[in-house]
Amino acid sequence: MIRSRVWKDGFSVPRSIRLSSPALTPDRAASVPGEYFSPRARQIVRMDVVAYHSVLYIQPAAPGRDEDSLMEEKLSGQTALVTGGARGIGRAYAVRLARLGADVAVLDMDLESYRQFEPEQDDMTEESTVAEIRALGCQAAGVTADVTDRAAVTAAIDGVAADWGRIDIVVCNAGGGTGGPDDNTPSQMTADDFDLVMHRNVYGTVNTCQAAVPYMKQRGYGRIVTVASQAGRRANRGGTYAHYGVAKAGVQMLTRYLAQELGPFGITVNCLAPGPIATPRLLKMYHEHGIDDFLREIPLRRLGTPEDCARVVEFLVTDLGEYITGAIIPVDGGSVP
Repeated sequence: MIRSRVWKDGFSVPRSIRLSSPALTPDRAASVPGEYFSPRARQIVRMDVVAYHSVLYIQPAAPGRDEDSLMEEKLSGQTALVTGGARGIGRAYAVRLARLGADVAVLDMDLESYRQFEPEQDDMTEESTVAEIRALGCQAAGVTADVTDRAAVTAAIDGVAADWGRIDIVVCNAGGGTGGPDDNTPSQMTADDFDLVMHRNVYGTVNTCQAAVPYMKQRGYGRIVTVASQAGRRANRGGTYAHYGVAKAGVQMLTRYLAQELGPFGITVNCLAPGPIATPRLLKMYHEHGIDDFLREIPLRRLGTPEDCARVVEFLVTDLGEYITGAIIPVDGGSVP
């Protein structure tokens, strides 16, 4: 039995729900549609049940959403590259693009990096993201490279372009910080830590874009999505994790400059700025620091999921977002006003 919480919108849901779906288990983030009685609407309504650590969060479901069966293959015939796609949010981007029909190359330092984190292992449906993409009937390639290594990234992208003949979509997801969430204030962080995080995020994005853009220019078409963070839009209290916030702010500004430069070539460049996202790995950290403290800062009163981010990527790389470029799109439940 897992206890539930009720949104303050009049929906009535059971105070305890017996879970029959293996997708919903403690310590995992998942979303499962269900039907509940709404006294406000006086009818049965579809809801999504989202589980985070032994707590169910109930939220209104998108009408008629059955993504696996109804998703159009809008990207059929296109090729995509996702950096940092071996696990977590990057994996969600890669799998989403494949479900939309794209052939997807995954670039990561370790194509089975999920094995380093037990919760991530439980989330996998195949031995790797590459295998998951192939299981969906799309071509997939796995490329081992560090985005901070300009030569390695260029060689990797050149190889994908040579094999597949084109690169239409790039998601610059690789990045990350170092140290604990309460460390690295700006006056005390080390030069080595600052340099490392800048290279992972800003230099990594620059290296990836500079290697891919020539192939997009050749065809007069391209979709680039960079990934920043709410940390690049708002400073943490106490100035903690400053190296990461500064780097992600740099990614946002880089996105705007790229959009100005590449628009005339038919290439759009946009940026996601995720807030607290409940990847299996991060759920443990949120739980240790008190998940209710995080939720109080989020107007929607739930953590985001990797799929929340992946849906925005879908919007930006399909025809739905073809007139949008240079945008910084928060995916944070309203946590940064």
